[in-house]
Parts: sequence; structure tokens; C-alpha cells
Amino acid sequence: SPKMMENKVFLSFTFYSTILILKMYVVAIITGQVRLRKKAFANPEDALRNGGLQFYREDPDVERCRRAHRNDMENIFPFLFLGAIYSLLDPSPTVARIHFLIFCVGRIIHTIAYLLGLRAPTRSVAYSVAQLPCFSMALQILLATTPYW
Repeated sequence: SPKMMENKVFLSFTFYSTILILKMYVVAIITGQVRLRKKAFANPEDALRNGGLQFYREDPDVERCRRAHRNDMENIFPFLFLGAIYSLLDPSPTVARIHFLIFCVGRIIHTIAYLLGLRAPTRSVAYSVAQLPCFSMALQILLATTPYW
């Protein structure tokens, strides 16, 4: 709607959210590719189609991809809620964009560090940095809504 297009903060939130959702799809695709390459299938019918029941098994590389994906769900889904509500609080567009950008870059670095097994603490630092804007948004939402509790 034209009204939505006027809200610069919401448009910025929408941009970064869409990037993050696409990043999650990429992780899912990578997981599937690693499954095929390592012949490690989660379902017996997939194993049978790809060489036999002995390939109905777990693989450390597949599990690493799955952990990266689960970590995305545990962190990106809350961001989608927090960022949407935060956008309604009429924050400064520049401050809001910084919140969204830090989260997005942090999560991308987190994924790269996870999938490539980069040296610690790269992944945990990226995770922590990405949490900061989420805590900031959550606090601002709580401050804005406490009069109504």
C-alpha cells in the first residue's frame, strides 16, 4: 500500500528481513547439497533412492548445517517480530537502519563462520553483536508499551 511505502523504517526492516530469509533458504539448499554429497539422508525413502538404507544416517557436516539453520530460526524469527513492532514506534530512520544492518551483517558472518568452521570466537562474537540490536529493540518496545500493561 502507498502508506507502507511512506514508512522508511518499515521499508528498511523489510529489506533486511528479506535478505535474512533468503540467507536461510541458502542454508537449507546447502544442507540438501551436503546431504547428497555425503550420502547422509534423514529419511529411509531418500536413502533408498540414493543408493540404499546404509545411507539413512547422520553426518557431522550435515549436522553442522542443521545447527546453523536451527540457530537462524532461534534468532531471525524473533528479529522479525521485534523489528516489525519497533518499526511502528516511529524510531529515527538512521538509528533503525543501523539496528537492522548490524543484525543482518552479524547473522551473515555467523552463518559463514558456522558453515566454514572458522576459528573461535568468530561465530560467538558475530552472534553476540547481532543480539545487541535485538535487545535494544526489545527494551524500546517494553518502554513504549509499559503504560498499557
